Amino acid sequence: MDLSLVIPIYNEAENIPLLIDAITNSLKNTELNYEIICVDDGSQDKSTDVLKEIVQKNLYVKAVILRRNYGQTPAMAAGFENAMGKVIITLDGDLQNDPADIPLLLNKLEEGYDLVSGWRKNRQDDTLTRLLPSKIANIIIGKITGVKLNDYGCSLKAYRSELIADLNLYGELHRFLPALAYIEGAKITEIPVNHHPRRFGKSKYGLGRTFRVIMDLLTVFFMKKFLTRPMHVFGFFGLISLILGVFIGVYLTFIKLGLNRSIGDRPLLILCVLLILTGVQLFSFGLLAELLMRTYHESQKRPIYRIRDIFK
Repeated sequence: MDLSLVIPIYNEAENIPLLIDAITNSLKNTELNYEIICVDDGSQDKSTDVLKEIVQKNLYVKAVILRRNYGQTPAMAAGFENAMGKVIITLDGDLQNDPADIPLLLNKLEEGYDLVSGWRKNRQDDTLTRLLPSKIANIIIGKITGVKLNDYGCSLKAYRSELIADLNLYGELHRFLPALAYIEGAKITEIPVNHHPRRFGKSKYGLGRTFRVIMDLLTVFFMKKFLTRPMHVFGFFGLISLILGVFIGVYLTFIKLGLNRSIGDRPLLILCVLLILTGVQLFSFGLLAELLMRTYHESQKRPIYRIRDIFK
């Protein structure tokens, strides 16, 4: 299989037939052997029935029906698990991504990249609730992860299948796939793509996701910096806490024994104990994290490096 298209679907009954037709028209002049994997993420409209009808008529389409609404990341993971193509392309099911851009992504991927991300340069969304928060988020994510993209939120992306095999998706990490791919040593680029206003249905995105994005961003940052050396972060802060606690303890000891003053009612005594206990706990967390990290890599036979080429 040359190409797999993974499309998470949630309440998009009116959009699905138009999207399938648009994808088919986009690829009809190519010689690619492809499949279209639509993952129904517990839709409550007629999306499931529409997909069943399309599957019976279109041999290129495969429908994966989830038991309930799990979210976009699990839906994409289910699509990746069932994809057989050498290249995997993801796009939304709401017709805002343009299937006509698929050949552009494939051509760019052939230049030696592992991931090509779409950039909705002329995005057709509300300015205050979608565009402005998205621009701020893209800047913050780029600064923290080190992967500077103009549009992290664009679902239209092309991946090499061997890259997808290295990525494990949890929570809502789908928006951070370029950063996760960068951790695996992927070559990433971005190209402008079309973006259309939503024709049917309602958007599933909103400002309510902000907190979850922040939490996932912290997770990605830790994975990028300290996945294979967690003791470096826990041990560093633990050492600082211990040193401060010991210095305060020495100072209080001098006051008690050298100057014969009471220290029982001093806030510094509580701070000293707190800093020492915190330092010990952080060192303990670091050791546990090191053990978990080793278990994570060794149980999956997961290497801590990725080889791109070997020349002889």
